[in-house]
Amino acid sequence: MKKYLSLFLAAIATMSLYGADYSAYYQNLPVELSQVADFEIPNRSVNLSEFGGVADGVTLNSEAFKSAIEALSNAGGGRLVVSEGVWLTGPIELKSNIELHLERNAVVYFSPDKSLYVDPKPKASRALPCISAIRCENIAITGEGTIDGNGAQWRPVKRDKVSTEEWKAFLAMGGVERKNGTLWYPWELKSGYPDIKETPEKQEKLRTDLVRINYCENIRITGVTFQNAPKFHVHPSNCVNVIIDGITVRCPWNAQNGDAIDLSDCHRALVVNSVVDCGDDGICMKSDERSKSSDVWGCEDILIQDNIVYHGHGGFVIGSESICGMKRIIVRDCTFSGTDIGLRFKSNPGRGGKCEDIYISDIMMTDIKDEAISLRCDYLDKPAGYTEGDNAIAEYTNVPEFTDIHISNVVCRGAETAIEAIGVADLRCIYGVTISNSTIVYTKNSDNIDAATAEIKLENVNLVKDKKL
Repeated sequence: MKKYLSLFLAAIATMSLYGADYSAYYQNLPVELSQVADFEIPNRSVNLSEFGGVADGVTLNSEAFKSAIEALSNAGGGRLVVSEGVWLTGPIELKSNIELHLERNAVVYFSPDKSLYVDPKPKASRALPCISAIRCENIAITGEGTIDGNGAQWRPVKRDKVSTEEWKAFLAMGGVERKNGTLWYPWELKSGYPDIKETPEKQEKLRTDLVRINYCENIRITGVTFQNAPKFHVHPSNCVNVIIDGITVRCPWNAQNGDAIDLSDCHRALVVNSVVDCGDDGICMKSDERSKSSDVWGCEDILIQDNIVYHGHGGFVIGSESICGMKRIIVRDCTFSGTDIGLRFKSNPGRGGKCEDIYISDIMMTDIKDEAISLRCDYLDKPAGYTEGDNAIAEYTNVPEFTDIHISNVVCRGAETAIEAIGVADLRCIYGVTISNSTIVYTKNSDNIDAATAEIKLENVNLVKDKKL
C-alpha cells in the first residue's frame, strides 16, 4: 500500500528533475554540430525498498526492479532511487520517462546465474543485457553509486594476458582450458550455476553488455561508476540525443572485449568529464549495417571533450565497423595515459565506410604502449578462440575511407611509434588527413606510414627520439 501512496503523492508535481544547459560545450567549434538538449523526467520518486528490494547482497531483486519500474511507468514516469547497499539482481529493463538513480554507496550487482539472462526470443544471438532499454524516450541513469556486471563469470581469458597467480585463480573457479592451455572459458564453474549453451565456445558468443540502449531518443547517463561488464560497458546503439557526463568506467586491463563507452550509429551525442580504465577500446565510435528497424545510422554530430582514458586499446577510436559512415565528430581537451594506442582509426574491407569531417585537438598523452596516432584499413578482429585466417578479407566490399580528418595540438611523451598509417593496396582508403602543430616523443619509430596506400600531411609536427632509449 505504501508504494502506491508514494506514487500518488509524488504525482502532484511534474516539474523536470533536470534542466542542464550544455550549450557552453559548443563554443568555438571547428565545424557546426547539432547540439544535445536536456530533457524532462517527471518529478516523482520511489525507493526500491518500497517494492520489496533488500540490499543484503544475497536477496535477488529482479522482481523488485521490475515492479518499481512498471509502477513508475504506469504513473507517467519518474525516478527509481537505489539507496546504499548491495543490490543483487538479474537483468533490468528501463522504460520511457524512467531515471535509475543510485545514491552514494549503492551497488547494483548482477547475478552470476547466467540462466537469468537467457533471451526468450527464439532467434536471439546474445543474452539479455544487464541494463537495457529498447524503443524508449527519456531514459536516465544517474547518481554516485556503482553498477557491476560481474563479468568474470562470462569472459574468456587468454593465458598470455595474465600472471601465473591470476591464471591459477581462474582455474580455481573451475572452467575449462582450450587451445593447449592458452585460453580459459568460464564453463562448469564450481559455483554451480548452470551453463546456458552446449559448449563453452557457443556460450561465449552470448556474452552481453552491461548497459545497452537500442533505438532510443533522449538518454542521460551521469555520475555513476560502471565496471566489470561481461562485454561492452556503456553502449547506446541507433540512438538520438545522448548525454554522457562525469561517469567512470573501469575493468581489468585484460578483460576480453571490455570496451568502455561505445556509440554505435548515434546522432547528437556529448561525452564529457568522464574517466575510463578498461580492457579494450576507451571511447569508441562504431557503425554497422543499416538497420531496417531504425531511422538512425552512422555517427553524426558528436562532441567528446574533457575526458581521461587510462588503459585501453585506444583512447579515442573509430571502428572497426564504420559501414554507414561517420561525420561531424569533434574530440578535444582529452588526456590519454597508458593506452595501447592514443588516437586509433581501424577498419578493413567488409567493415568500412566513409569517415569524414573529423576534428581532433588538444590531446595530451603519456606512456602510450604502441602508436600515438594510428590509421589502419587492414585491421582484423581476433576474438577469443581466433585461428589465423578466420577473418581473411574475401572481397573488397564496404571499403573504409578515412578522409577530411584534422588532428592538431597533440603532445605525447612516450610512444613506441609516433604515427602509423597503412591502407590497402590499389584502394584509396586514407587520404586528406592532416596532422599539425604537434610534438610526439617516440622510443622506436618516428613513423610507419605506407606512402603507397596512405596520404598523410604533416604540418609543424615535431617527432623526437627519446635519447634515453
